[in-house]
Amino acid sequence: MKWVIAVLATMLLLLQYKLWVGDGGIPEVLQLQREVSAIEAEKLQLEERNQALHAEVSDLKKGLDAIEERARSELGMIGKDETFYQIIKSKDEK
Repeated sequence: MKWVIAVLATMLLLLQYKLWVGDGGIPEVLQLQREVSAIEAEKLQLEERNQALHAEVSDLKKGLDAIEERARSELGMIGKDETFYQIIKSKDEK
């Protein structure tokens, strides 16, 4: 009877070792859960960025206001009846 208890205790210790240290053990599962959480957060950010880009593309396709705004801000373009003034700071001013 003692040898049965010894075998069962040994099996229990081996299973505990596998659970805590071996492949697929608790530490590995926790690490994988952290990685999944980080990837989900990154995915959420990318989805929000994609939505913003989609809205911008939609605006550019539908109306001239978005195109005009982009031309003014990125290319420095002005309208027909407008005058452009550029103010240059001297080296002393910063």
